Amino acid sequence: MTGNGRELADMMERRKVDILCVQETRWKGSKAHSIGAGFKLFYYGVDSKRNGVGVVLKEEFVRNVLEVKRVSDRVMSLKLEIEGVMLNVVSGYAPQVGCELEEKERFWSELDEVMESIPTGERVVIGADFNGHVGEGNTGDEEVMGKFGVKERNLEGQMVVDFAKRMDMAVVNTYFQKKEEHRVTYKSGGRSTQVDYILCRRGNLKEISDCKVVVGESVARQHRMVVCWMTLMVCKKKRSKIEKKAKWWKLKKEECYEEFRQKLRQALGGQVVLPDDWETTAEVIRETGRKVLGVSSGSRKEDKETWWWNEEVQDSIQRKRLAKWDMDRTTENRQEYKESQRIMKKG
Repeated sequence: MTGNGRELADMMERRKVDILCVQETRWKGSKAHSIGAGFKLFYYGVDSKRNGVGVVLKEEFVRNVLEVKRVSDRVMSLKLEIEGVMLNVVSGYAPQVGCELEEKERFWSELDEVMESIPTGERVVIGADFNGHVGEGNTGDEEVMGKFGVKERNLEGQMVVDFAKRMDMAVVNTYFQKKEEHRVTYKSGGRSTQVDYILCRRGNLKEISDCKVVVGESVARQHRMVVCWMTLMVCKKKRSKIEKKAKWWKLKKEECYEEFRQKLRQALGGQVVLPDDWETTAEVIRETGRKVLGVSSGSRKEDKETWWWNEEVQDSIQRKRLAKWDMDRTTENRQEYKESQRIMKKG
């Protein structure tokens, strides 16, 4: 996708795609930068001529990124927190059919390690070019895939199915009945097949309402984008209701104290000694306090310690975190880290 960054961003904006896993980026380095149209690419690559993986995020989700793992030029992941839900997005690029078995095993080992590092309660979505055919039909594999693959399964496709069984994942593409044209992810010459897949935890499959291949885009010459619509089920926290209370602190003022004492005596029928019915008496005291002293607004107090917080400071903290995560410690990252610290101290 070298040189296609802006075209990719425009497509995501037009297709209303928020998160996209990309492969064969062929960009060397481990950075994150804007590609235009309000999208940012996190990527990793060691060779500008082969491999490379990345994840593109809509800018509004960049601040939700908690962790970036750049495992290799074939596997990387991002952890995001969205309204209290932890979502792990994994981008993968499996070796082609003709590659050495050792290279294939290394890829699957790296993917296994990423999955094993994610707590079971967190969401996981994998978008990958697996370079394998899981095939049409699901006899014997009903727990991890649907019936709607393409053509026959090959050895590399079996590796995808085996991985899904190991990690309790589901091959999302295969659960939605589409015309073959909207299941084929790779076309070259007279060849058409399915090698790109989206996987999620089996328990979260119900959160995906649809999945299909997008045709008619020219960003990738031979591959087609696979999209799915996922709705995260979040538990909304009930906002605690703040009770309006009498402003008892006003009793420190002599005039308020005297007025309260007189009104309370009148409310109690002129009695000097409080009656034995404490519940009734307490309510009379509270009601008198509300009438004489007034009540609080019931709104939350503003945190005076965060008066300095603004978008510039927040962006600086985010850039500092991202610069710190990059393991290569490039000069550019160190400069950005220092600049972020300067802005934070100034704030």
